[in-house]
Amino acid sequence: MKKARIAIGILSIIVVFCFLGSFFAGYANLSFSEVFLGLFQRSSDANNRIMLYLRLPRTLAALLVGASLGLSGLMMQTSLDNPMASPVTLGVSNAASFGANLFLLLFYGTSAVGFSRVASNPFAVSGFAFLFALLSIALSLFLSGFRRFEPTTVVLVGIAMAAFFQALTTLCQFLAQDETLSALVGWSFGSLERLTLPEDGILALALVPSLAFFVLYSSRYDALLSGEEFARSVGVKVTALRMVTLLLASLLAALSVSFCGIIGFVGIVAPHLFKRFFGYAHRTLIPGSALLGAILLLLCDMLTRWIGRATALPVGAVTSLFGAPAFLLLFLLPQKGGRHALR
Repeated sequence: MKKARIAIGILSIIVVFCFLGSFFAGYANLSFSEVFLGLFQRSSDANNRIMLYLRLPRTLAALLVGASLGLSGLMMQTSLDNPMASPVTLGVSNAASFGANLFLLLFYGTSAVGFSRVASNPFAVSGFAFLFALLSIALSLFLSGFRRFEPTTVVLVGIAMAAFFQALTTLCQFLAQDETLSALVGWSFGSLERLTLPEDGILALALVPSLAFFVLYSSRYDALLSGEEFARSVGVKVTALRMVTLLLASLLAALSVSFCGIIGFVGIVAPHLFKRFFGYAHRTLIPGSALLGAILLLLCDMLTRWIGRATALPVGAVTSLFGAPAFLLLFLLPQKGGRHALR
């Protein structure tokens, strides 16, 4: 436990350095004074706009989305006792992607005045994506309720939901015209450029109380890892805890995906990375997964800006490019101890 707490402190320091370093990544090579003054709107007009409307919202988005996905993936894995559980595998990401694609298919590029007003709303696409993510959550919980939210049932329902919404997304892209198709595919890549400060605020309002709730109930999640029988014997209401946990974790994932598109592997790599080296005690595992998720997305976002320079690379592609081999490596390496060795 002491080792894990030290790790939390170190990860917190790394997050701060990554957060600050992200302000210097980009096509405009700003000096330290220009970045600092620009954050407080005391630099030139161009630098002020770059910091206020581009780098600050994007950096905050990387921090909040990464933490949300890392936390969401961990809680899905814990509540379902399945190491493969994540926002992508449970269908939340695909449902949000379909919602955004459907909205763009209906409204993008239309000349109708009413449609144009809807399409120009910055929250319109995200709102539509979020509604379908909520629909996926509701359907999954409803169908899983017939089997008392058994972990295997929830995972199977999630896989079915993911396949169903992916098929609908493909159908939308097939029906789209060339110009609309470009917008549909571009949204699905996963990008932090679309987020603004108000959207960052919404993410923070969802992340902070969810994180507090999970930490407060960390001992119950430890008991749940020891098996349902043991958890019930120490007074844990397993079905209720699992349902609330899945709901909060899915809401975090739904908000993240609805604002920035599909960002793969952060939600599955971050929790496993912390488990591998620092154990399964949720008092440290919960904040550790959130911190690692934030670090991974901040680093990947900085990499996209350094490589892409004037061209914006999709951060979702970069997270998958590095996340896939990292995930395989974590499972191929021998593991010391077991998941019940809560140290």
